[in-house]
Amino acid sequence: MPELNHYSQTVGDLLPHWNGVQPLPNGVLQGQYCRLEPLDARYHTYDLLNAFSQAENDSDWTWLAGERPEELSDMARWIVGKMVDSGVKAFAVVDNASGNAVGVIAWLADNVQNGSVEIGHVTWSPRMKKSVLGTEAVWLMLRHAFACDYRRIEWKCDTLNTASRRAAERLGFTWEGRFRQHMVRKGRNRDTDYLSLLDSEWPSRDAAISAWLAADNFDAQGQQKRKLAAFLK
Repeated sequence: MPELNHYSQTVGDLLPHWNGVQPLPNGVLQGQYCRLEPLDARYHTYDLLNAFSQAENDSDWTWLAGERPEELSDMARWIVGKMVDSGVKAFAVVDNASGNAVGVIAWLADNVQNGSVEIGHVTWSPRMKKSVLGTEAVWLMLRHAFACDYRRIEWKCDTLNTASRRAAERLGFTWEGRFRQHMVRKGRNRDTDYLSLLDSEWPSRDAAISAWLAADNFDAQGQQKRKLAAFLK
């Protein structure tokens, strides 16, 4: 609990055993429905081009920094751009049923001194829409970071990207505030919403998401029987 120091000022909780964390390892994260593999142009280019090309239009790319790659060479360059960026640890979301890569997700802003990291570059293909894969992919990231003793996981999105904010809040993230005129993206102003999930909140969120992901919560067509919100109560 916050306490008074010798100047009678209220100061934050003391963390006597905190020494920071090690950078998150970049290995495979295995789930029941999908696995996360370190993104690699040698293995994931064709699958991702095929998956993203299933979209009727490019509306899913409105909020992303780039445009949807349309050719194999464009997709390879897009992937390599993430691979060589030292501030990004990107993963391909691989559907266990088909063995194909169907989306991308990444670690950003890995702050080992303070034990915080951001989930970003979330790029789902139509093959992930209305499926269990997106939820499990984020859960795998969350579970891994908190198991590595991180204290805080961040989620940031364009203020106008209400779907992204709703997705984070569905998983238990808390809206913290808005950075106005945070950046210019694609020639337009972007205000950015900040959300977070803390280690103290994770056990209950983990239990709820794990229960939702259980096989008996889905019917033969893969449709959920109970919404995640029902498990978070």
